[in-house]
Parts: sequence; C-alpha cells; structure tokens
Amino acid sequence: MSDPGTPTFDQLRVFLAIVETGSFAAAGRRLNRATSVISYGIANLEAQLGVQLFDRQATRKPRLSVAGQAVLAEARAVSHGIDGLRSKVKGLLQGLEAEVHLAVDVMLPSSRLSGALKAFQAAFPTVTLRLHAEAIGGVPWMVLEGRAAVGVAGPLAAEVAGLERIALGRVTMVPVAAPDHPLARLHPITPGVARDHLQLVLTDRSPLTAGRDFRVLSPRTWRLADLSVKHALLRDGIGWGNMPKPMVADDLASGRLVMLDVPDQAVAVYAFDGIYRSDSPPGPAATWLLAHFAAQANYTEI
Repeated sequence: MSDPGTPTFDQLRVFLAIVETGSFAAAGRRLNRATSVISYGIANLEAQLGVQLFDRQATRKPRLSVAGQAVLAEARAVSHGIDGLRSKVKGLLQGLEAEVHLAVDVMLPSSRLSGALKAFQAAFPTVTLRLHAEAIGGVPWMVLEGRAAVGVAGPLAAEVAGLERIALGRVTMVPVAAPDHPLARLHPITPGVARDHLQLVLTDRSPLTAGRDFRVLSPRTWRLADLSVKHALLRDGIGWGNMPKPMVADDLASGRLVMLDVPDQAVAVYAFDGIYRSDSPPGPAATWLLAHFAAQANYTEI
C-alpha cells in the first residue's frame, strides 16, 4: 500500500470550509469559488490521501465519513498552526496601525470603557480610534464582517466560529422596575406574574440573533436597540426588564428603580470576551487595547 500524499494548505482550507458551512456551495461562496471547483478540489484531496472524507450517499448534505472525522482534527490543528504563524509574522512585519476600529457591547460598564479609551489615547496618540457601540450579536458580526478589527463582545461570541476569544470579565444582570410599577409592589412576586406585564427587551439587527430571544419571559415585549432608551423607559415606569447592575446602581441607591425578585428568572451573569478574527490577527495597537481590557477585568460579579 502506497503512502498518502501531502495535501496543500489550500486543500485543507477547502475541506474545513465545507465542514464549517455545511455544503459545497456554501464553501464556494465563502472562498469565492465555483461549486465545481470545490468538488474537484475535494476529489483531488481524497485521491491524494487515499480515503473518502465525506459520505455523499446518505444525504444531500455532505456528512463526514469515519476517515473524514479523523482527518478533521488534524486539518484544524494545521489551520490553527498557520494562523499562529501568520500572527507572529504579521506582528514582526507590521508597523503601527493608522486607525483601529473597536466594537463594544453596550453592556460593558462605562467606567471600564472610558478608562481603556483614555489609556489608549495616552499610549497611541497617533492612532485614530473608531468606536462602535453594539448590542448582543452586533459586536461579533462587525468583527466577522471585517468592519472592526477587535471587539468586546457578550456571551454570544462563544457560539460564533472563526473568532478568537480572550476572557474580559463579567457583569451581573438584574431585573428592575420603577417603584410605582405593579411588580414592585408585590411581595413576593409569585411565579408566572411577571409574564403578565410588559417586558422591555434589548435587541439588535445582526443576522446572528435573527429569530432568537435572550432572557425573555413575558409574551408582551417592547424591543429596543438602544440600552439608554430602555433605561429611561424603565425609570419612567414603563415595563420591567433586565439591566447591567453598574448602570442602574445609582438608581437602586436613590430609589428611582427597585430590584425585582422574579422567581421565574434568576439573576444572570453576562460574560465579556475580547474577540478578533482567527484569520486576521490585530496589529500592535489593537492587541494592546485588548490586553488593557483583560488587565482591568474584574472577575468578581458586579
């Protein structure tokens, strides 16, 4: 039996693209190639390795064979190694960026954001920083699309392929309402009652969250893309909703808002990750910015 040939990195990229996108056509769209070229490339790879990577008879959607599953782990290891190599070389060859686009989740406490921005301006006075504030899936989507080099994203980023993540701490989310809201007058709030009241829900326009809800309890909702508008409406007694605790700390202390003990929905932790595309590592200034966010992270629930 002859030894298997040595596949090229491009052949492995095609193989991984099919696995990650779920079809030959989708892989072609990702790599800007015709479907026939993708099929031809995989046929050549299978011939070179001497194994069939996909079971094409069981379903229209290509499914990995036993051999394909074994090759997948090694192909990913090679891909990650190449990404690491490119990252190292880019850091050696690339000078300081002219500008850095940063996408930030609106749940990030303003004190952390302003502290990082002031430190960045002091460290890199010649680098222009473009700031984008987004909700839920907006941050990972901007980074995936290449519109932001780095991002500070919420928990959804963990579900998105093609991103590298660095833990940046977390914040506590609490259900709140104005003191004259009906829920604030109930002691205790019995299970099911919160579902009868209007819930203000943060949303975004990214395709990553299409058709999905996050911590939505009531069938009666107002969906808002602006966290500050949600905050203002809550203080005005319109509905109830979950908010990052640091943002409403002064309101809770002054009595403008009260924390609700909703038995149907426990207090949650909203974790932050610094993210960037696996195939496009950040330059020196953007890397410094993520490291600063990581250094300031407080892993105790706020």
